[in-house]
Amino acid sequence: MPALAAFPKGFFTALVEGGMSLFQWIERAEQLGLDGVELYPRFFASLDPGYLRQVGEALTDSGLQMPMLCNSPDFTQLEAADRAREVETTRRMIDLTAELGGQYCRVLSGQNRPGLDAEKALGWVIEALTSLLPDAEAAGVVLVIENHYKDGLWLYPEFAQSHARYLAILHAVDSPWLRVQYDPSNAIVAGEDQYDLLERVLPRVATVQASDRYVEGGTVEDLRRLSADPQHGYAPFLKHGVIGHGLNDYDRIFRTLAGSGWDGWVSIEDGDGGTIEEGMANLRDSAAFLRTKLAQHFGSDARETGA
Repeated sequence: MPALAAFPKGFFTALVEGGMSLFQWIERAEQLGLDGVELYPRFFASLDPGYLRQVGEALTDSGLQMPMLCNSPDFTQLEAADRAREVETTRRMIDLTAELGGQYCRVLSGQNRPGLDAEKALGWVIEALTSLLPDAEAAGVVLVIENHYKDGLWLYPEFAQSHARYLAILHAVDSPWLRVQYDPSNAIVAGEDQYDLLERVLPRVATVQASDRYVEGGTVEDLRRLSADPQHGYAPFLKHGVIGHGLNDYDRIFRTLAGSGWDGWVSIEDGDGGTIEEGMANLRDSAAFLRTKLAQHFGSDARETGA
């Protein structure tokens, strides 16, 4: 049975800016009946060994794992020295993942800066990721590249937002130490078919980011026609909501994953709301929905019947 974690999207700003501590988030996550939490580097107040021991103890005390680190390297920076720093930072994030007992460290391509030479940028990304494979193997941590939209602290969207660039990177870096973090909603944001993308990457899926989107005052067809402002990307009528209430068919997604024999981590991306209490209520609803669907598609009865 896949395990269930959560990434606190709704509390992202509070955690990054210090309005909520990492320890407070772990306490709240414990209330959700999860198996783990997906963390982000800027949630950590320090990377000192003593602080990290405290984080590890808090996770253990809460009965939670930290399976996934939501790292956001930016390998499309124009200066070679800046790209080299991103590689070094990612090496530290690989080590951080291992220190906390994690199995997966997310990577991205970088920002799609205006005027970027796409061919050169693709080469930079492939070079950076290839250089990190020995570090990942040595640490026993799998790099997972997400079909992504945009890091919350970035100015521009993801360079590899389209499936063409995303698949080109995967094809070029063909290693068991670089696999896929699949997010169906980000395919929708890219104006692409989330189910077609899943079929294309299925053999390399390691982790799943479970989120949902819905449209309010527009249509999916409007979204696909929209030429979005590169600094703001999301169409105003595209909303982030409780999983199971949006555009993604999780029966179809989990049926496809179960049929392939996949059995990894699913991480909830939710927690939006006007208050912390509302965000937690939405996370509970998302967690309950996913638990039901995981049991339906990955439970022993499902395996026996081929459901």
